[in-house]
Amino acid sequence: MDTGQQKIVYKPIERLLLDANNPRLASGAGSLAKTQFEILKVLWTEMAVDELVFSIAYNGYFPEEPMFVIPQNPDDNPADEKTEFIVIEGNRRLAAILILLRDDWREQLRATNMPTIDEAAKDGIREVPVSIYEDRFKLWTFLTFRHINSPKPWDAFSKARYVAQVHKETGLSLDEIARRIGDRHATVERLYRGYKVLQQAEQQTDFQVEDRFRNRFYFSHLYTALDYPEFQDFLGISSESFLKDKPVPEDREHLSNLNELMLWLYGKKSENKEPVVQKQNPHLKWLRDVISKPAARDALRSGYSLEKAYDISIGDERRFREALTSAKTELQQAKATVTTGYNGDDDSYKTMQDIQEIAKTIHAEMKPKYTKQARRR
Repeated sequence: MDTGQQKIVYKPIERLLLDANNPRLASGAGSLAKTQFEILKVLWTEMAVDELVFSIAYNGYFPEEPMFVIPQNPDDNPADEKTEFIVIEGNRRLAAILILLRDDWREQLRATNMPTIDEAAKDGIREVPVSIYEDRFKLWTFLTFRHINSPKPWDAFSKARYVAQVHKETGLSLDEIARRIGDRHATVERLYRGYKVLQQAEQQTDFQVEDRFRNRFYFSHLYTALDYPEFQDFLGISSESFLKDKPVPEDREHLSNLNELMLWLYGKKSENKEPVVQKQNPHLKWLRDVISKPAARDALRSGYSLEKAYDISIGDERRFREALTSAKTELQQAKATVTTGYNGDDDSYKTMQDIQEIAKTIHAEMKPKYTKQARRR
């Protein structure tokens, strides 16, 4: 059976190895997993392998979905019966099969609620179809395009780690990688820049991904922030330096800023510090404005909330204009629904009276300044 240029053959499960360099294992417990069982445990815990266990138990293994593999050792002959292969694409499927075949591992994973299959069904999955590639380089173009652009892509952090891995191992430029996978939106550069800054933060500051406050790692907060000139200036990053292994200048000021930024984005679990960026919109925008204004930045550093620091950053004039605009919008909405929304209750009526009084007071305070400016005009 052929798919494109690659011939599909069947290989025994015992000769297939879960990939310790799987980009999906880049964070959390996956970054520490080395043995086959440790990798299996991470896949089982974090990658929804259970749904594949059910599917394979009831339907068998679909021959139309070969695993993509490379020899464990580059010099091994793929045709040799002793050659073992690393599964580059298909780790979740291999994990599901191992759970169905290995009762001891099933028990250690506490996956005893998973379906069991008889010996005949086990015999049907002891060998699976694989497509053998010479090395990771031969596979990277196909897999990178598939995972970065497919309807069900990897998460951003896994993509970033994979792009960095391809760039390092193949020596290809980021532009070349982007061209080969059809990236027209600078996705490759953004992911790579974010990954290198993250690596530098873990190597040269107090920040560690494992010590973040939230369980989920929102890598997009970082690589999105790095798109903005305010964050680039704060870290001292230029369009040239982000291609370096350490994009942030290695002086005390900029490394300290990097440490602060990671704390603001991700918090610190060991010190019970929550991130100030709870969600990308609007908090990342607020932080962008705050770090560009010394007074607001100092307020955030001294313990003020992000919202309060943001108020300081925009100044009274802008805050006044935004408050008026927001009030007008809300009142227009109230007017549109007064017929159906107001039932005659006292509280709402008194609230409207308060609004009238506040509006009169504001108007009275604005009028002298307006009159003065009008005369100048």
